[in-house]
Amino acid sequence: MMTHAAYDCDVLVIGGGIVGLSTAYAITRTAPGTRVTVLEKEWGPARHQTGRNSGVIHSGIYYPPGSLKARYAVRGAAELVDFCAEHGIAHAVTGKLIVATHSGELPRLHALVQRGRAHGLPVRELGPAQIAEYEPQVRGLAAIRVGTTGVCDFTAVAVRLATEMSASGGRIRYGAEVVAVDRRPWGVAVRTSDGQVIRSRVLVNCAGLHSDRVARLAGDDPGARIVPFRGEYYELARPELVRGLVYPVPDPAFPFLGVHLTRGVDGTVHVGPNAVPALAREGYGRAVVRPRELAATLAWPGSWRIARRHWRYGAGEVHRSLSKSAFTRAVQRLLPEVTEADLRPSPAGVRAQAVLRDGTLVDDFLIRDAPHTVHVLNAPSPAATASLPIGREVARRALLRARATGWTPPAVESGHCV
Repeated sequence: MMTHAAYDCDVLVIGGGIVGLSTAYAITRTAPGTRVTVLEKEWGPARHQTGRNSGVIHSGIYYPPGSLKARYAVRGAAELVDFCAEHGIAHAVTGKLIVATHSGELPRLHALVQRGRAHGLPVRELGPAQIAEYEPQVRGLAAIRVGTTGVCDFTAVAVRLATEMSASGGRIRYGAEVVAVDRRPWGVAVRTSDGQVIRSRVLVNCAGLHSDRVARLAGDDPGARIVPFRGEYYELARPELVRGLVYPVPDPAFPFLGVHLTRGVDGTVHVGPNAVPALAREGYGRAVVRPRELAATLAWPGSWRIARRHWRYGAGEVHRSLSKSAFTRAVQRLLPEVTEADLRPSPAGVRAQAVLRDGTLVDDFLIRDAPHTVHVLNAPSPAATASLPIGREVARRALLRARATGWTPPAVESGHCV
């Protein structure tokens, strides 16, 4: 067994997005004195999913009761608002409308009402005239208003988590891409692209778009593969057309919420995203192709099964990606006044969607443990909203794994407990 001094840290977190930073933050608060290091391959935090989403604090209304997404999003939304208020981070609790635009959506809208009430959310049913009271330019047969939805600056949240964690003794290394993981009886040794080796009792994998690859480096079978989907956004040239947040009724067969309208904390209104297959894990533009990553996606049986099962849906998404007029028509179902000229291209994001071998899209957060490792294998939306409770759960698992190495928790301070 290695001595305490031989370890470079007690817990090593891979990934400087909001989930990885929330995990490190939770460890420093739960077990003060624990040596935590975060490795991030970029030269700053929140460069991928965290910093490239619509900035929405989700209510949790979409997710089945009892699921991690439902529990963590409902709890996380309230905690995130408090965190933003405490640290002076731009945010607003605006509420949102979910709007049915044709009769076939009405049963699904009613089911969302029941689900929202089961979660204890403030849900109000609206007719066409009441929709206009909230959003004069939006048209629909019926809608619901969910009062706890809001917006915030998730990049600023991630930066604050990093600051708080560092102030408590944690370390962050940027520009540190992990290229090898060696699991030993005493823990793990990780090598970065610059040749440095970090020895830790426990490895926590919060690598997002690369989480399955990191799991395999550690010798663990993730049981799924990340299949990247690019979400393309436009910015509304006439932001006065939208007061707050407007969503369509989602299709329960897919984990995507559909093209929606989001007024951010800076007053700009973003329209999107769609969901099209990306040709690279960080394929933020159509021209970005990484042959090895694309080949790995195509080699996964689940990718082909998704394509066969959902080709009509996928074809529609690709058509709206390639045709601005088709995208505009989709938006006009909610916002008839919008024109092609109103839509200005905005930076895209990529969703790290875990897909099983049989083609099933993993619909819930997926966290797996193994000796000396904890892997967060599926944490797309609403993971940013749910990041504080996710971080606490991953931290709990990591500290239990650390104990298995003979580690004794540091002295408990300020009423915190391990």
